[in-house]
Amino acid sequence: MEYVGAGLILAILVWVGWAMVVERRDRQARLPPGPRCLPVVGNIFQLGWSPHESFAHLTRKHGPIMTLWLGSMCTVVISSSEAARQMFRNHDVVLAGRKIYEAMKDDYGHEGSLITSQYGPHWRMLRRLSSTQFFVTSRIDAMRGVRTRCIHRMLHFIQQASGGDGDNAIDVGRFFFLMAFNLIGNLIFSKDLLDPESQRGQNFFYHAGKVMEFAGKPNAADFLPFLRWLDPQGIRRKSQSHIKRAFEIAGSFIKERMDTCTADSGCRCHNDATKDFLDVLLEFRGGHNGTYSFSPRTINVIIFEMFTAGTDTTTSTLEWAMAELLHNPNTLQKVQAEVRSKIEPNKKVEEEDTEKLPYLQAVIKETLRLHPPLPFLVPHMAMESCNMMGYYIPKETQILVNVWAIGRDPNSWEDPLRFKPERFMEDDRVDYKGHQFEFIPFGSGRRMCPAVPLASRVLPLALASLLHAFDWILADGLKAEDMDMTEKMGITLRKAVPLKVIPVPYKA
Repeated sequence: MEYVGAGLILAILVWVGWAMVVERRDRQARLPPGPRCLPVVGNIFQLGWSPHESFAHLTRKHGPIMTLWLGSMCTVVISSSEAARQMFRNHDVVLAGRKIYEAMKDDYGHEGSLITSQYGPHWRMLRRLSSTQFFVTSRIDAMRGVRTRCIHRMLHFIQQASGGDGDNAIDVGRFFFLMAFNLIGNLIFSKDLLDPESQRGQNFFYHAGKVMEFAGKPNAADFLPFLRWLDPQGIRRKSQSHIKRAFEIAGSFIKERMDTCTADSGCRCHNDATKDFLDVLLEFRGGHNGTYSFSPRTINVIIFEMFTAGTDTTTSTLEWAMAELLHNPNTLQKVQAEVRSKIEPNKKVEEEDTEKLPYLQAVIKETLRLHPPLPFLVPHMAMESCNMMGYYIPKETQILVNVWAIGRDPNSWEDPLRFKPERFMEDDRVDYKGHQFEFIPFGSGRRMCPAVPLASRVLPLALASLLHAFDWILADGLKAEDMDMTEKMGITLRKAVPLKVIPVPYKA
């Protein structure tokens, strides 16, 4: 009888094991289609130097919802407006998780990070804070002068760097980066962090820039878990070093403000609309009974994230806008004529002026269509298993929305590879607010970028100011048709070759 019992148990174990194998195979068979993968490395070698382009090419064969294995990481790529619609309308909550890469993992944790916090009560509190305090219309309106001052200061620096009369070529992307960084510094701290007399600001700029540099590098440890403890490229170790230094500097600004608030028995601003972001964070009270407040460490995470999220994306969009205009001289002439016909030559561009510039707004939209700053958005993750469009999506699957491919899809756009702002003049209802899924450069759903109201003001003001103040000539006698328009992946999608131009002050 003992042998019979042992045999029965063994048979049950074999049956359960076989059932699990069959179930796993069945689930694998129900995953979205995709290319065959190699053992261990999966489809890594099919990434190429431009993964958004490589994935768009694979999509033509495997369909708009496709499975790839990046090492051991199961990844589903969404590459059409209809697949994006299904994801954000029907599965937004379950796919609202975050895939955390090694460069994002630090000793400070994710409390305070709107980008990397997993979807839940803490994240919802941060999101509410962003939409009701940071990027609410009243505060954005109140800080209009800050934006104008930072952009006008950029024009001054450009003129100085060019020799005053357009004698020297400049790397215009660097000036965009400096402007965006200084703008965020003013919004948060009410300080010009790049003031020559501010050594702390200069050091913070350096360390934040290095973190963004390392965050944009491909990291083998993300795809092959056994390499994580080795950190073979040193990306996590180097990132942590620069994050620590940046946090120390930002922490000194926070401490100064906290000391001031204590000495004054309250924060320096009593008019709610004129408070900077640090005031808002220090005075925040949340939770059910309003007793929860942010620790200095959490405030540091929020502040640092604003710098990393805001500078590169603004820089990328403005550099690509200028590159496309110089690559298409007729479009440049048309938009410059609009700007200069609506704004007097001796007048500085103000934010309200941009509302009278529909073609300029269309140029920005067309730039975002062809060159979204984050071609895959920020990677999503399935918090639970689900079924989408007839396919099985396992828990913890990484979800990449290829908005670069969606913006160039011939099924959604006529002549999709051509830079043609007129397409947005024909249908001005198409906007980047997350409802038209053929055009979602800032994402959609719960995880959509909360700073869109700010970006929609900064981008047109900066571009209009540049076109109003200067005529632009390509450096080294380069012709428009010979421009290198290739892309490179970093934390954002940048020009592979920086845009070198000669700004000539405009004289009516």
